[in-house]
Amino acid sequence: MILKVGKGKKVLEKTAQLAELLKVEVFAVGGFVRDLYLGVEGMDIDFVVVGDALKFASEFKKRYRSGQVVSYPRFGTAMLHYNDYKLEFVSARSEYYDSNSRKPKVKRADLLSDLTRRDFTINTLALDIRPSHFGHLINLLHGLEDIENKIIRTPLDPVVTFSDDPLRILRAIRFATVLDFQIEPKTYQALIETRQRLKIISQERITEELRRMLLASKPSRGIYLLKETGILDIIFPELILLTGVEQRQDFHHKDVFDHTMQVLDNISEKTDSFELRLAALLHDIAKPHTKRFVEEVGWTFHGHEDLGARMVEDIGRRMRLPIHTIKYLQKLVRLHLRPIQLVDDKVTDSALRRLMVEAGPELDDLMLLCRADVTSKNPQKVKRYLANFDHVEKKMKEVEEKDKLRQFKLAIDGNLIMQTLRIKPGPLVGKIKDAIFEAVMNGQIPNEQQACYEYMMTIKDNFLNDTEKKE
Repeated sequence: MILKVGKGKKVLEKTAQLAELLKVEVFAVGGFVRDLYLGVEGMDIDFVVVGDALKFASEFKKRYRSGQVVSYPRFGTAMLHYNDYKLEFVSARSEYYDSNSRKPKVKRADLLSDLTRRDFTINTLALDIRPSHFGHLINLLHGLEDIENKIIRTPLDPVVTFSDDPLRILRAIRFATVLDFQIEPKTYQALIETRQRLKIISQERITEELRRMLLASKPSRGIYLLKETGILDIIFPELILLTGVEQRQDFHHKDVFDHTMQVLDNISEKTDSFELRLAALLHDIAKPHTKRFVEEVGWTFHGHEDLGARMVEDIGRRMRLPIHTIKYLQKLVRLHLRPIQLVDDKVTDSALRRLMVEAGPELDDLMLLCRADVTSKNPQKVKRYLANFDHVEKKMKEVEEKDKLRQFKLAIDGNLIMQTLRIKPGPLVGKIKDAIFEAVMNGQIPNEQQACYEYMMTIKDNFLNDTEKKE
């Protein structure tokens, strides 16, 4: 079989020319070839060099003036950027592992040995790039058949494969999720048997696999697989607690885990943002901790949005997420119930202003999350809820046009408050600033420095006297 290569053909041809000059064999392998067969041409290309890959990469840089070579001599691997492509050259090798590490010990080998060491058969395809055989697909380990049958399986014993490199456990689920493939039964069972080995994997690598999983067209598939295999208990135990339905008298609450999966899929139809999809996954994370049964009322989850925002900080830090991402997630989790509370026509402009200022640039994302949170199976209910959000958005737009709240910044800052009142940095400054903010939000004063200053002077004694009394 011959695969047609598009714009990447020139890169492959240049690589083949250098291989001929250096008298070594080079093949394109792995994900680039798999995706090319599936009709998608990527910008990351892995090459197997039957010889010295580090020397090959160095010569590539000299000949074609590519980006800097990043080498890993221990593994016989070198990476560089050429035009818009990320290229990785690996010396054909076989591997064996120490039981306490996922870092392999390697030795030189031939193409077949190199393909055999790979994680899954779908990633064992190779592409011949020699001019006389350009585009020929090399299928030594039945990878093509497994792609056709939508099967994830390992080339070798899956227990050994996963024990050697436990990250492959998550990769199996990620590929099954992204490609919508089935995990072959023996491989699936091996996931379960070896899952405790994930404890030796760094959190950064686990988070990266979760990120890629959440970017699938239907990410809930991956989360369900993690749950079914018991892996979720190890890498994300908070989500497991969402499972379960209880009934008392005539009241029952739906399974929060299933609801969360539906919200995740709903929002994934509207956005490719990892952060927003993660917010959907976390929006009800505190419900198990706030669940109460109230007679004549039923199940309640009062305060789950505030507790959830606090939990998100711990989860985000554990996942090694950037601080700005954690703050973004906290904001959406904390505010996700607020828009529906503003449906009533009696709601004041100040309540709308408050939400718009608190949400700030994330207001559109918040509304997307709120819409995704509608998971009723009753079409009339769905229609009514979505119409309510339309109504809220219309009212906020009217207020925004009047106030330009997206760019809201209080006209008086903490420095001016401290200088004027001769107070030191501390909670008192924030309390005075909050009081001025409330007055602006409630329409008592305009958001102008003079007005804010004058209002501060009228209320300052209340705060200063309270402080003196406490002292």
